Amino acid sequence: QVQLVESGGGLVQAGGSLRLSCAASGRTFSSYAMGWFRQVSGKEREFVGGITGSGRVTYYTRSVMGRFTISRDSTENTVYLQMNSLKPEDTAVYYCASQRAPFGAAWEADQREYDYWGQGTQVTVSS
Repeated sequence: QVQLVESGGGLVQAGGSLRLSCAASGRTFSSYAMGWFRQVSGKEREFVGGITGSGRVTYYTRSVMGRFTISRDSTENTVYLQMNSLKPEDTAVYYCASQRAPFGAAWEADQREYDYWGQGTQVTVSS
């Protein structure tokens, strides 16, 4: 019943921007912190950043800090990942996920603490 659906991925040149969306349904997501993860073929899934249920606190891994911005629209139950100054190293499948417990921290990087995941959206950055 709980579903997360990512969209907005695509092909972009290095230095360009993309905005990913994660539409959530099935529970009151305003109480749950959300995370963005990405995975490159042959590598482990990596934590990109997170946002608290209120949207007032965000956290980013150092590799994207200053370039990516996470926000959320509580009315629409949607979380966004704005990606600027994209690099080829950002190429990956991007996933959004909802934390298992309410009122969690934005910096929660442990995948075991997330119970619902989207299907992923491909982001490809050309050099």
